[in-house]
Parts: sequence; structure tokens; C-alpha cells
Amino acid sequence: MKKYNLDYFKGFIFRNSNANETDKDVSEGPDPPVSSTDENLERGNWANKREYMLSMVGYAVGLGNVWRFPYLTYKNGGGAFLIPYFIMLAVAGIPLFFMECSLGQFSSQGPITVWKVVPILQGVGVTMVLVSTLVAIYYNVIVAYSIYYLCASFQSPLPWSGCFSWSDANCGVTPKEFCNVTSENGTATMVNATWLTDNNETCPAADIVSIPMQSPSEQYWDLVALQRSEGMEEAGEVVWYLALSLLLGWLLIGASLFKGIKSSGKVVYFTATFPYVVLLILLIRGVTLEGSREGIEYYIGTQSNLTKLAEAEVWKDAAAQIFYSLSIAWGGVMTLASYNKFENNCYKDSIIVCLTNCGTSVFAGFAIFSILGHMAHVSGKPVSEVAQAGFGLAFIAYPDALSKLPVSPLWSILFFFMLLTLGLDSQFASIEVITTSLQDTFPSVFKSKGSQLTVVTCMVLFLLGLPCVTRSGIYWVTLMDHFCGGWVLLVAAILELFGLCYIYGGNRFIKDIEMMIGKKTSWFWLWWRSCWFFISPCVLIVILAWSLLTFSIPTYGSVAYPPWGVSLGWCMTAFCLVWIPVCAVWKVLQAKGSLWQRVKTACSCTEDWGPFLECHWGERYQKKQCYWRKGSLSQPNKDACVITNIHSVKL
Repeated sequence: MKKYNLDYFKGFIFRNSNANETDKDVSEGPDPPVSSTDENLERGNWANKREYMLSMVGYAVGLGNVWRFPYLTYKNGGGAFLIPYFIMLAVAGIPLFFMECSLGQFSSQGPITVWKVVPILQGVGVTMVLVSTLVAIYYNVIVAYSIYYLCASFQSPLPWSGCFSWSDANCGVTPKEFCNVTSENGTATMVNATWLTDNNETCPAADIVSIPMQSPSEQYWDLVALQRSEGMEEAGEVVWYLALSLLLGWLLIGASLFKGIKSSGKVVYFTATFPYVVLLILLIRGVTLEGSREGIEYYIGTQSNLTKLAEAEVWKDAAAQIFYSLSIAWGGVMTLASYNKFENNCYKDSIIVCLTNCGTSVFAGFAIFSILGHMAHVSGKPVSEVAQAGFGLAFIAYPDALSKLPVSPLWSILFFFMLLTLGLDSQFASIEVITTSLQDTFPSVFKSKGSQLTVVTCMVLFLLGLPCVTRSGIYWVTLMDHFCGGWVLLVAAILELFGLCYIYGGNRFIKDIEMMIGKKTSWFWLWWRSCWFFISPCVLIVILAWSLLTFSIPTYGSVAYPPWGVSLGWCMTAFCLVWIPVCAVWKVLQAKGSLWQRVKTACSCTEDWGPFLECHWGERYQKKQCYWRKGSLSQPNKDACVITNIHSVKL
């Protein structure tokens, strides 16, 4: 069949004066924002390859690369941890990332409608969207923390550099020491150093009692930033400055995504590259400080412990860190890839993004531990006592270390601005998952209202996040992080592998990929087949089983969650997962025939599954169907026919 461009078909088929005007509406209309250079005039494409790659790197590289990976490396044997880490990258991380990129790019669909490939598993896509929604709610609260600390850094001295008026009696840099003395009447009494000096007494070493104190940065986090209550039961009032910070965070996201990928693609030029500039500056400053070498050696130097490799926990941590840091099964990878041009080399992109993500984690560890080593040197403590993970590293330990540097406000501003940009990049993709899924699933309602949909989504998520900025907010954030970002994603990824490899067919999927990147040798696909069919599913199943067997009730520090709080966490997990069986049953009920025939139909790809545009169908997906748009022709021309499908561009 001879190929013609779209302009030829417009003039040939419709033969009306409105053809050019229709093209103008599609190409230049504000919603959805597309340009004349886009291959897909229905959904739009990335303006160029750089914007896609920066968006993907920004999505994959998040807060966990800075505050979780360095601590895991130190905890699990230092440099020895890199061995299982990169092995897991090869057998689970890159194969799953490549699979999701390929699936999204091939179909040009979001995480829900992409499951036309295996309709019975469409609930997996719903689960991905729900997880991204719940995570977006609490993740932006962490962004709000960063905004608050960024604003607080414009002070000298930094407000957490000492025990100022906001602190209590337990604030101090060094532990308080008391002496256990016995009075003349035989009663035991605790006295301080002042009493010993005034009475010209000395205290035997065996009678010295040391009472640990809270550091100024720890008390500032609890008493000032969070105004943390005693437990989840004490909700308290909304902390107004955190609520304003949360609002500002959502305003930044809404403004960046107002025109979808066309606007966010421009923002990532800064937000995806700025963290690397800051990490480089912090590393250069860190290695010039006294004690930095000790910190780096604890992280990945002479303190490395190869015997740790014999512990199963180390391998589990490596696999889990790879899986979560690459944002697999969140729906974001598929969503961002769905805006690629069809013949983009998604294989090369996947390799680059995955290696960049892991390289960033290692690089960030040097910047973090060089300054923590200096902090340990100044305070006279071992590195093990100052190294923390998560909130403890980002908002207590590292700010404390920065407060001890000359020109400390400058370093603090850079650090928290880096956290802000890291958080925003990840949020961009999470919101795109929600809006793209709604537009693809309900095109008649949302397709022409992308900007309004983005604004409404940000407003709703802001309101849902307000409980997380009350005095008990940190407990809600920790609870949602514990239950929403764990087992749910593992289940979704396992079903994703099972559906594509064993129901749709792994070899069939490989042929789909070759339509985009060209034919490859059987040797090239040997490794990917091995991972997709066997190695990656086994790794994920082991992680899931291990996580369930070692489950413990979540806590925040020493504060335990009440039973109703834990039950609420399980309800969030169930709410995300229940759609998988519900959608499967619905698809079976919708089919016709006997029960077996219904199941077979629900497991077979739909008639409109395939490349979004007709020009990419090839022989495997060619479907001949005469189509004309209602209202364009008063009488259909039987000699004029366009080969199309439900996803063709508007002519």
C-alpha cells in the first residue's frame, strides 16, 4: 500500500475548506498541547530527546538516592555492598525498567489503558495509579519540609545550631553527667558536677551516671519544625507554616505541569541538573574538611566488610533499593515513555537512566559521608553514632553537620534547595501518571481539559495532604510510606512480568520491541528472556516473601503506632490491591461464551491493541477498515478509504 502524509489524506478524503482549519486546531490548540513537529497529534510528544531523558533521570533520581542509599551502603559492609547492588541492577533493575519503557512507548498509553495488552490485568494499572496518588500526597509533605528548612536557612546563625529559646532542658551537645553519692543517713542521691566542686569531692568512675541529651538539630526538628505530638492519637492543629510550604510546593508543581510535558520538559533543564551541581560543591567542600577521610572510609573505604555478603539481609536490601530507586511499577516510567516517538531507542535510554541513577547514589554517598566524617571528628564521636537514614539524615544529622561549617547558611541553602528540586522532579512524573491515566481512560471528558485537570488534581491532593502537616503529621507520613510503597509495588511488578511474559507472550513482546528499535540477534535477547521469564520474577518473589515474613509494626523513633493506625495502614494496602481481582472479574463478566471462553477472551489483547498510529502498524498490526469522521462528508466516498483504528490521529 502506498503511503501518503496526513495533509494528502485531509485534502483527498474530506475535500472541504475546513481541512486546514481542523489541522490548526489539532496542532496549535492549548489542550492537549501539541506542536507541528509532534509525531502523535492526539497525545503530543516530547519536544526533544533531552527533555525526555532529563525527566526520566529526575523521576528515577529522588530523595532515596541521597538519604537512603549511603546509609544502606555503610550499614551493609561499605564497598562490599556495591557487589550485590550492581548484581541486582543487572538481573532486576534494568530488565524491568526496559520492559516498562518499551511497553509505554510501543502503545503510547498510560498505565491503565496500556493493559489492553492483557485486559484481565488492567487492575494492575489501577493499582499503579492509586499508589502514585497516595505517594504524591505524602511525598509533597517532604517537599514542604524542604521548603520550610530552606526558608529557615536564611538566618545566621542557623536556628538549629544551638539550644536557643525554643529548646527545653534536655537540649545539649554533650551528655550530662551526674554522680551517685550516698548521704550520711544512707540514702542515695544524684548530684551534678557543680555540687562536687563546691564540696571539694570527687566521683569514682563506677558512680558516674551519664544521661544522653538531644542535639539542637533534633529538638528543632521535633519542637519547632514539626511541633510533633506524643503520638498518632493526638492530631493537634495544622502547623500553619508547613501548610503554607505544602501549598507552595503544589503551586510549583501545578505551574510546571500546566501544559503537561511541554512545560515540565523545560523545567527539568534546571531541576534535574541542579542537584548534581550541589552534590559536587558539597563533595569538594567535604573532602577539604578535617575528618572527612574517616567518614568516606566508613562509607566505602577500608572499613568495607566482605563477610557481610554471606548475610541474606544484605542481598534483600540491595534488591529492594534497586527496585524502589528506579521507580519500577509506579506507572511513571510507562507514562513518560508513552510520549516518545515510536522509533525512539528505548533500550539505550533504559541503560543510560539506570546507570545514571545508580551512579548518582554512589556519588551522593561521598558528599554525605565526607561531611558526616567531619561532624564525627568535631564532636568526638564515631561515624556510626552520627550516621542516620531517612528523615534523621536529611533533617537532623546533615543540617547539624552543616551548621558547624563556616558560612553555614550558604551550605544549608544549597542542601535544602537540592532536596526541593529532587522532590519536585519525582512529583512531576507522579502527577503525570494521574492526569495521563484519566485522559487516556476517559478521553471524551478529560482529553481537551489537560490544564484544568492538572490544577484540580493539585488542589485535591493539597487538601488530602493537610492531615500530614498537623502536629501528628509525621506519623501519617511514616505510616503511608510504610504501607503504600512496599508490598503493593512488588505485587504489581510480579503480575506485570507474569502478564507480559506468560499470558501475552514474551517472544511476542520482543517482536513488538523490535518494531521500534530494529531487529536484534537471538544472542542479544538471551539475557533479557532469562531475566523476564525467570530471574527477575524469582528475585521479586523472594523480596516479597522476605518482607512479609520479617514484617514488624511500624514505629517513629520510640513511638509505637496504635492498633487502629496499623489497621488503617493495611486498609490502604488493601485499597490499592483490591482493584486487581475486581477488574479481573469484571473483564471476565464482560466477555461472552462459557467460563473458559470468557477467561481466554479476558487474557487476550483487545482488537485495538498495538501502536497508537496507523503508520507504525506494519504487517503484524495492519487492520483494514474504512473510516470517515462524522460530519466531514455529507456522502461517504466509497472509493476513498483510510486504514485506521480507534487511536488514529484526527484528520
